[in-house]
Amino acid sequence: MELVGAAEIRVMLGGISKQRVYVITSNRNFPEPVADLVQGKVWLKSDVQEWIKEHRPELAAD
Repeated sequence: MELVGAAEIRVMLGGISKQRVYVITSNRNFPEPVADLVQGKVWLKSDVQEWIKEHRPELAAD
């Protein structure tokens, strides 16, 4: 089980800003985090990859 935080999501989405990651991950259609740690929220990498495939297909890794 691979987990990702906001920093990894920034990279996965092409180097977007921290503010933009916050907006995207707060959106109702973004996967729910699996945990909310002191360092921040974390998501399953596979959930984020699926979301990218559906909502940002140009950034999807093959």
